[in-house]
Amino acid sequence: MYDRNETCPRMLRYKPPRIAMALLLLAAALQLLIPAAWVSVPASPAGGTLIAALGFIIMLRAWWLFRRYQTAICPTAETTSLLTHDVYGLTRNPMYLGIVLMLLGLAVASGWVLLYAATMAFFLIIDFVFCPYEETRLARKFGNTFNRYRQRVRRWL
Repeated sequence: MYDRNETCPRMLRYKPPRIAMALLLLAAALQLLIPAAWVSVPASPAGGTLIAALGFIIMLRAWWLFRRYQTAICPTAETTSLLTHDVYGLTRNPMYLGIVLMLLGLAVASGWVLLYAATMAFFLIIDFVFCPYEETRLARKFGNTFNRYRQRVRRWL
């Protein structure tokens, strides 16, 4: 758990979409430099497109709700509202889930193994760095309301 007086972990200085983009670019660059024969799996462009589109819709809906309720989108900014309905009734992290699904969709569409690795790396960074930090802050600010929400709704799905 993070203490209020403690400095944020270094990784929190970077916005999750930028982390996702950096991982995506790194994976794509490495994929193009490594012989494709041993680093690819069968691709499904249609399936990948559907997964990525679903992720984009989920992320966009969550972003719209943040705007509608005028609460901060940045993980380290002060939260003004606890959203627990709509997509937040299905997952506590719809924006992060949306990015994971978009990355996964690209991996499925291309068949590039390194994109699967980038997706997993992003998921782990979010799950072990961003989510615990944000949940600690939300528990402090919203107390039992957040704790009841956390018991009712899973972090991912």
